[in-house]
Amino acid sequence: MPFDFKRAYARLGPLSPYAAQDIPTRLRSTDLVHRFETGQIEPEQFVQELAAVLEFNITYAEFCELWSCVFLPETLVPDALIASLATRYRLLVLSNTNAIHFPMLRSRYPILGHFHGFVLSYEVGAAKPSARIYQEAIRQAGCSAAECFFTDDIPLYVEAAREQGMDAVQFQSAAQIESELRSRGAL
Repeated sequence: MPFDFKRAYARLGPLSPYAAQDIPTRLRSTDLVHRFETGQIEPEQFVQELAAVLEFNITYAEFCELWSCVFLPETLVPDALIASLATRYRLLVLSNTNAIHFPMLRSRYPILGHFHGFVLSYEVGAAKPSARIYQEAIRQAGCSAAECFFTDDIPLYVEAAREQGMDAVQFQSAAQIESELRSRGAL
């Protein structure tokens, strides 16, 4: 799903003594997001610690709504493409995500209903580019690494998948991915 964290920072800015443009720097000075996305802390604890770092005070429910505003309404690939692939191949989502975002994504994006499984950083306890999350994806795929096709917009994550033996390409557009799949005989 396409996302833009600046949307959340813009909404957090007025609630905090820190300007929206300073929030990413404050967050990067902690390991809070990484701990949350690898399941080391529960959502409520994450919100409490984040509220302390950014010095804001809102309810947990308000924060969850605000934190989820980062996702844009459209998907990166057409629903029909995923639906078609799902009839012939086992499809998995491999994502660095968290226990606040993912339930919202499942409810807001029907395209996720076509996938057969989810390899989520907060459930696995490891995030891309850790070898552990790719190994779990290969295990859940139920085939060899060489039979797995992986795409991501972040080159480091693509390279990490290749290091595990996966066929991996950097995502640039839906048309490019369709071409990649077509060249592999998947379409």
